[in-house]
Amino acid sequence: MTDPGTVEMVGERFPDKALEALTGALGTMRTGAYLTDEEGCIISVNAAAEQLLDRAAAQLVGHDAHDMLHRNRHGEPIARARCPVRRAMFAGSAAHGDNEWVERGDGSILPVSWLVTPCDTDDGTTATLVIFHPRDAPSAPAELPDRPSASLSELERLALLAETTTTLTSTLDVDEALRRLVNLVLPRLADWAVIDLITERDEVWRRAVVHAENGALVHMEELQGPMPPVPEGSPMPLSRALRGVSSALAGPETYQGPPDSGIAVEQRRLFQATGMHSAAIAPIRGVREILGAITLGRSEQPERFTAADIALLEDIARRAGLALANARLYQRQRKVAETMQRHLLPQLPSVPGLEMTARYVPAPNASQVGGDWYDAFSLSDGATALAIGDVVGHDLDAAAGMAQLRNMLRAYAWAHHEPPSKIVEWLDHASLHIAEASMATLVFARLTGADDGGIEMAWTNAGHPPPLLVSHDGVARFLTDGHGVLLGIEAHQAPKGRTDATVALPPGSTLVLYTDGLIEAAGHSLDEGLERLRRNAASLAHRPLEPFTDHLLERSRPPKNEDDVALLAVRIPR
Repeated sequence: MTDPGTVEMVGERFPDKALEALTGALGTMRTGAYLTDEEGCIISVNAAAEQLLDRAAAQLVGHDAHDMLHRNRHGEPIARARCPVRRAMFAGSAAHGDNEWVERGDGSILPVSWLVTPCDTDDGTTATLVIFHPRDAPSAPAELPDRPSASLSELERLALLAETTTTLTSTLDVDEALRRLVNLVLPRLADWAVIDLITERDEVWRRAVVHAENGALVHMEELQGPMPPVPEGSPMPLSRALRGVSSALAGPETYQGPPDSGIAVEQRRLFQATGMHSAAIAPIRGVREILGAITLGRSEQPERFTAADIALLEDIARRAGLALANARLYQRQRKVAETMQRHLLPQLPSVPGLEMTARYVPAPNASQVGGDWYDAFSLSDGATALAIGDVVGHDLDAAAGMAQLRNMLRAYAWAHHEPPSKIVEWLDHASLHIAEASMATLVFARLTGADDGGIEMAWTNAGHPPPLLVSHDGVARFLTDGHGVLLGIEAHQAPKGRTDATVALPPGSTLVLYTDGLIEAAGHSLDEGLERLRRNAASLAHRPLEPFTDHLLERSRPPKNEDDVALLAVRIPR
């Protein structure tokens, strides 16, 4: 058997983060508990379950829970359709019972009370938590306070805490974490949930005031918003919770006397507006700081909160604090990454006879600052240079490599009046020895005045998606000439040198340079993405350049895209 507090699991069935949260919750339980996958097979088990079942974890994990454990009072196997535990496992909702039996390792039969609750995982699948204890054993440890007045049994309490852990740790969005937290506690524990958060500027913001009303959760937006500062030394419950001093019970009588702070005024208003007759307030603690406070209130439920409810709320708030701290860190990293990327991207020049605009959309993951980039600059011979590229990778190294390639490209293009292919050949050779970018794709182009007064573009393509040219009449075509291998491949591996291509850009036409995040989507071919982009661009041809670009990005970018997108659009005025 495993040591107390440890859990044995099968790791390949669920993503690591979900397994860590689920199995971590099991390890803290002092009653028997195991997890099953969507097929009913055991994927992890805690030490208490091993002891109660007289079976080592290795004998349980990977086996069908029903076949191995569930029996009738005579120790005989039960038909699957008649087993209440198995039915509950596949029903997708919480259930419990008091009159079942399980078979122990020595063949004896153990009468148990049980509770089943579903737990969502990161990849959209569902695990099932099964908690059980002998029917003749006490349902709660002796050292716990009296039973919560909301009539939660100890099994239900443990299931709620496990569900809180798995539900809150599976999102890195603060707003979504708050929504899930409210859904967990209402109406199970209270009629009202109030969440006050302390911002990074040390201001208090009442983020949620929610009422469980006729089966729905109603947000009372008129009670939400900024709050007065946290007073030092105030003995009032919310003030103490926001300072991280302690949890407390409260009622409307708590705030009937002369208020000692602005927060006390707001609390009196809260009790009057909601009709709460009893409330429990607990601090929400992060790893190193107090993040806020959660208040549960009852107006319709007649029971008053007790010390046992405070203990449960503190457990919930502790898990919420860890989830919110992670979400805040994620969002902070995302902001830093996005700010860095945007500062690396250039300001577009003002070029007579051309309209230009660009967009950059970062990847959804916080640290996924990417190597996607665009550039446009005037050259010493009067031409205008355009570039779009993508350094392989999605991290700060890719962003640094992108900046190096862009700066080298600018230097070569400014100093040498050579065709684009020659500039890119020099860049390719230099990147192998100077830049930190391992491989990259690139389109580099020169726009010059033609003899007939129009605009001509010469370009070369190093493994990048082809530019798109859209006429004013809505004829859209990809410019597939001038294509070569991507940067970073040794010259002897390329059978031919780079080539140039040229095209006239007619008045009213729009040139679109973009990165692959605009056209690549899971489950769809690249050709489908290119065709989607072409059709959208053709339909928007008559739009002014700014709305053309915004709508093209909105319509063409795949849903749930995991890549960043850079887009550069150039319009030739009519």
